[in-house]
Amino acid sequence: MEQTHVRRMTQRREKKKSKGGMGRAIKYLTNYKRQAALPYVFLIIATLAQIIVPFTVGLIINAVVNKTPNLLIGAVMGIFAFAILRGVFAFLQAYWAEKNSQSVAYDLRNDLYAKIQTLSFSYHDKNQTGQLMIRATDDVEKVRLFIGQGLLQLVGAAIILIGTIIILFATNVSLAWSVMPILPIALVLFAFFAGKSRPMFAEVQQKLSALNTVLQENLAGVKVIKAFTREKQQQDKFKARADDTMEQQIRLSRLFTFLFPLVFMIANLGQAAILFVGGKAIIVDTLTIGEWQQFSMYLMYLFMPIMMMGMIITQFGQASASADRIFEILDAKNDITDKPNAAKLPAVSGDVKFEKVTFRYFGGGEPVLSEVTFEAKAGETVALLGATGSGKTTIINLLPRFYDPTEGRITIDGHDLRDVTLESLRSQIGIVLQETTLFSGSIRENIAFGKPDATQEEIESAAKAAQAHDFILSFPDGYNTHVGERGQTLSGGQKQRVAIARALLLNPRILILDDSTSSVDLNTEAAIQSALDVLMKGRTSFVIAQRISTVMNADKILVLEKGKVVAIGKHSDLLENDPIYAEIYTSQILSHEHAN
Repeated sequence: MEQTHVRRMTQRREKKKSKGGMGRAIKYLTNYKRQAALPYVFLIIATLAQIIVPFTVGLIINAVVNKTPNLLIGAVMGIFAFAILRGVFAFLQAYWAEKNSQSVAYDLRNDLYAKIQTLSFSYHDKNQTGQLMIRATDDVEKVRLFIGQGLLQLVGAAIILIGTIIILFATNVSLAWSVMPILPIALVLFAFFAGKSRPMFAEVQQKLSALNTVLQENLAGVKVIKAFTREKQQQDKFKARADDTMEQQIRLSRLFTFLFPLVFMIANLGQAAILFVGGKAIIVDTLTIGEWQQFSMYLMYLFMPIMMMGMIITQFGQASASADRIFEILDAKNDITDKPNAAKLPAVSGDVKFEKVTFRYFGGGEPVLSEVTFEAKAGETVALLGATGSGKTTIINLLPRFYDPTEGRITIDGHDLRDVTLESLRSQIGIVLQETTLFSGSIRENIAFGKPDATQEEIESAAKAAQAHDFILSFPDGYNTHVGERGQTLSGGQKQRVAIARALLLNPRILILDDSTSSVDLNTEAAIQSALDVLMKGRTSFVIAQRISTVMNADKILVLEKGKVVAIGKHSDLLENDPIYAEIYTSQILSHEHAN
């Protein structure tokens, strides 16, 4: 309960800090200086050209009524000239606004990706992949649309509104005052709807994220779904999320079905006021027909921005909710960072010490590791053995600082891991994780992932050491063979050997092998193990293996149980003195003999 409370408080603080995300997103425009101002300069010119049109229309009507052809020709030419002016600058405005908005989206996506890459494992443990994906795609796009369209529309609406009010009062004060009462009513109405819609837009994005998460998980696990014939159940799960999303969007649409009819009703009331007051003025000859028509057109200019506000509010509500979600990630606290005075870890010999290390996920709950203490001398091979959940993987996750110990400390050559830079630490550790991850691209690119400038000779040498060279050459394209998404075009054993080659290419001083032979047959395992025996010489190696046969030759074996080291020693000593190790050994040997 306490852990959950702490987590909720942290999330609330992060959300509070990320408020005002729309303003922060707009500030990205300042990265482009004069370019960012161009669409607004063009907007002002185009809008002023638009505002002048009703005045020239009024002149045309008066010219027709008064039968003055010269004035008629001049007014028509004026309308033509202003139309060209408005068209040219409207195009320039739209072009530069789109260019600026795309640039902001580009920056936001890059910042998001960079932040996600630097966030610690603990953050990814708490957040789903689908949630992060929707923020980097759909949320960024909604912010981009507002910056490229909505923000300009808002500025344009303000210019038209202010300019029109000034012209109305300059033309006829009594007519202007007849429509003024509707403005505060409209503004209050829009403020109310804006406040109501913003949290509803945020809820839509959350529902969409949940939908995207189900989609991403199902696409990634499509083979498992088909193998267990769970297509119908997963379809029902997706439909439930889709229903939630649709219901929330309908609730939001219902809100705006009230807004737009109210806006049109207010506009019609203003038109009625103009017809009544203007008609009386024409009857008593205090207003010409041309002036009345001019006033009526300006009245439309008065209500046009008010009606535009409905669309702007919709766009702003979406963009504001999305911007807050984007900056939740950009403001997220990273649990694993370099200290301000962190030093670069020098080339190490590989002497590793765990000193009373205790670890809890998210800083609370039962410890996964409890006061673990051991030393791996430079060049030693340390095997970690124990049941699932005993803490083996946690130990190797602490070594490259994927997590930090809750208590105690870990040192390499006497350097506390928290006192050195992450890059200098991880560059000296080679890792082959239990879950093999390859990337779309060639086999060569995957082996050279940690060292892109590696020569072909170096790549082939690593592949030979990992017993991968022969099967790679069996493909028509050899090292240029394309690897499908997550390495789907390779077998489990082939992926494992490519991953081992990738780690070995770095020539690390410390080597971590997390059950690295789990996906291969016994013959391949023996070949890989013989290569690893040579390659681990001179390196401090940590090996996790389910099969006891792969750890029997280790310099030191750690037997773990429920997060504690219950025995340390060589195979012969543990077999004689530790009942847990003896039980594991006996059960595996007997099961192997029985299988034969």
